[in-house]
Amino acid sequence: MQEVRNKKKPIKSYKDLKVYRLSYKLAIEIFHLSKKFPKEELYSLTAQIRNSSRSVPANIAEGWAKRRYEQVFKRHLVDAIGSCEETKVWLDFSYDCDYIKSKEHKNFSVRYEEVSKMLNGLLEKWQTF
Repeated sequence: MQEVRNKKKPIKSYKDLKVYRLSYKLAIEIFHLSKKFPKEELYSLTAQIRNSSRSVPANIAEGWAKRRYEQVFKRHLVDAIGSCEETKVWLDFSYDCDYIKSKEHKNFSVRYEEVSKMLNGLLEKWQTF
């Protein structure tokens, strides 16, 4: 019986990063979720949560493009972590204003916590990817 080795797929693009794919998917889901927010929130909470959720994958992509400059890359990862945390705050507001249900709030909060942990791991071990 031949042993199958679990080789990591080489990372050639930011799109190969699991954290990018997950954060992008979450931003799309946030967009669709926020469509049901009241119209009076369009230029406040709706815009804020959409912008912060989109900022996570955007900062990952921008940091990747500048990864040869260690401090610049790290700064973009830190910015992505900040946007992740900001999105969690807007989710709290969305829940407390009764725009989303408890189940939606928990689902997104747990998944954004996963993104945050992944980003922190990448920040600490960025040279190994």
